[in-house]
Amino acid sequence: MSEENSIELSPEIKLPLALRALRRSNIRKKIAEYLFDISPSCSYTSEIAYHVKTTPSNVIGAIRGMESRYREDESLLNLDIIELKNGGKDIKLYGITPFGRELIESMKHKR
Repeated sequence: MSEENSIELSPEIKLPLALRALRRSNIRKKIAEYLFDISPSCSYTSEIAYHVKTTPSNVIGAIRGMESRYREDESLLNLDIIELKNGGKDIKLYGITPFGRELIESMKHKR
């Protein structure tokens, strides 16, 4: 995802898009809930995959988008549900954003 192509969406527009993306993909929802549960800590791809019981490639697809299976515009990073944190040399860590935290809290209260 390049910076030029990313459009800053207002929270009023981003919220329904984020809810739809989480409803459409159980993996996206599980990843967001896992990162919510471990917040304020972050996690890396294979650890997230282990905890949500899926493959690392599915985690990467849900986080960043992957061709037709996981649309980039519905990815967790693109919707600002999670964020990428630098963990050093080649380590990518992911954590939940304040928007993502509010989203998961509201979903848990509706259950």
